[in-house]
Amino acid sequence: MNAPESLVLDPVEWVALKPKPMEDVLDAWRTSCPRLPVWEDAVDYGYITRTYVEGKGVTVSVSENGIKFLQSHGRETAAA
Repeated sequence: MNAPESLVLDPVEWVALKPKPMEDVLDAWRTSCPRLPVWEDAVDYGYITRTYVEGKGVTVSVSENGIKFLQSHGRETAAA
């Protein structure tokens, strides 16, 4: 994993609490540091999914892999 696991856990846990609009996710996890791609790692490892919802745009949710990742690190999820 490129970013430290503890950093990747945070955005995955945040999304696991409740699906979020993509705009909210980008605002919350925007980074200007190319050496700390926390959001990109969460996406690349399949911990979150992006789904287009008619009338709402893109929604970001935790995936099954994301739930397993959180649980393996002792984190609770609303989606579990």
